[in-house]
Amino acid sequence: MFRTYQRRYLRFDLVAGLVLASMLVPQGMAYAELTGLPAVTGIYTTIAALIAYSVFGPNRQLVLGPDSSLAPVIAVVILPLAAGDPATAVVLASALSIITGLVCIAAGYLRVGAITELLSKPIRIGYLNGIAVIVLISQLPKALGFSVEGGSTVDVLTATVSGVAAGEVVPAALALSVGSVLLIVGLRRVSRTIPGVIFAAGGSIVAVALFDLVDKGVKTVGNIPTGLPPLTFPGVDIDMLPALVGGAVAVALVSFADTGALSTATALKSGVRVDPNSEIKALGAANLLSGVFQGFPTSASSSRTAVAMAVGSRTQLAGLIAAAGVVVIIVVFPGLVAEMPSATLAAIVITASFALFDWAGTLWLLRARRSEFLLSLGAFLGVLLLGILEGIALAIVLSLANFVRKSWLPHSTELAKVEGVAGYHDRDRHPEAKVVPGLLIIRFDAPLFFANAPRFGRRLQEMLRTADRPIERIVVVGNAITDIDTTGAEILGDVLDDLEAKNVAFAFAGLKGVVKDRLRAYGLIGRIGEGNFYPNTISAVEVHQRLGREQGDSG
Repeated sequence: MFRTYQRRYLRFDLVAGLVLASMLVPQGMAYAELTGLPAVTGIYTTIAALIAYSVFGPNRQLVLGPDSSLAPVIAVVILPLAAGDPATAVVLASALSIITGLVCIAAGYLRVGAITELLSKPIRIGYLNGIAVIVLISQLPKALGFSVEGGSTVDVLTATVSGVAAGEVVPAALALSVGSVLLIVGLRRVSRTIPGVIFAAGGSIVAVALFDLVDKGVKTVGNIPTGLPPLTFPGVDIDMLPALVGGAVAVALVSFADTGALSTATALKSGVRVDPNSEIKALGAANLLSGVFQGFPTSASSSRTAVAMAVGSRTQLAGLIAAAGVVVIIVVFPGLVAEMPSATLAAIVITASFALFDWAGTLWLLRARRSEFLLSLGAFLGVLLLGILEGIALAIVLSLANFVRKSWLPHSTELAKVEGVAGYHDRDRHPEAKVVPGLLIIRFDAPLFFANAPRFGRRLQEMLRTADRPIERIVVVGNAITDIDTTGAEILGDVLDDLEAKNVAFAFAGLKGVVKDRLRAYGLIGRIGEGNFYPNTISAVEVHQRLGREQGDSG
């Protein structure tokens, strides 16, 4: 980066870095508290992530740091193991970050970045919507000025309602949180270049000092350690490692799904190609440094990246400047950080939950494809009712199940000729289409394998039985048949037996060479006939019609 750095970028990166520094402190603290960790750990995570990604990151404008979608996952992993001890929780979070970093780096070198594609778009929407609701509910008590005990989201919501009914709400805290939410959301609507978080945090600190809000029940962050923490390697009991490794895999999957999607989007805007495997290795480096810096796992942030781009960030020097700015704030002005109201931090997280919930995407799924909307709803309810990690597992299972469902029940149709349109087309969509006498053209839109092979056989028999004309030959259009497994070969053999008994010929059109090689290995090429494989549907029809004319002439 520095060898090719252009001096004209400096003023843009300087402004972007300073703006980021001022907004990252309150955000980092808010997300740390969301994970159940001391607020200062969010600052440490922010510094480490900015430095590491500035050095190793392939994307010039991406901003890493604590993330609202990742915080609940981290909390689910470490808080049960910590058993209420904050110091233990910090150690476990650091260990989780290091293990996550190792998982990411290994995945990058093994070039398995595409594993995040296991989370399809509907599943990602449902999962993040579930996270958004969990985040929102978890912060309501703090925004109202009191605390609750509860394991599940339902327990927290119930306890919050009970607290409100019992009159535990602190009016000053409620005023700060509502005012902060309105300010952040309002300024965001005016312009994304205005960091509303800064104004909300600064205004809340001023309000606490001017109106003695601490005496009125408002809780603040309190004193934090000054300076930077020493680089340490966290030591954890060996019996905790299985839970941490499992949690690290889940964290890595979620963080790289977010980071990869955001990195691709920003890279396309800037016209720079980013290798996903380099991205996941850089994410791993950020997590490693965060772990030894007494931080927790990190990810990319769409809101902070959008702000950086909006205020003119050109390179990752903006990230280094932001990291330096955060260091200056906690070293020189730790008193300001200590006076930050907890209600304001809750408000910052609540506004982040608004951004996480994808209303537009959810409504689009409902309109565009009801089955995928139901998948999204299933992932949403799984996260909300079963738990974060269980919800991730369920989301992956639903994605794979949906893939199997589509392959198990693939689309198949008869093709016919539409007047004035080249080629042969779906007869169900074009009732006016004209069939070829004596020929049944069937398109099968999936690989032929054990799950759908019986359906393939039944479908051919059904279409042959219900044909509105005598059939002399069946042509299967196999452009979408990318593979045929041994079960598919067995069913295809049974189909050939049945057609031979009925004196109906069989042929393939558009079948790929590699699939034809499979059929040769299965011993089916001879049964079908070398001459019954056509490059496309048109050539298959021409041969059928020519044979018909020749038979007519000979008759």
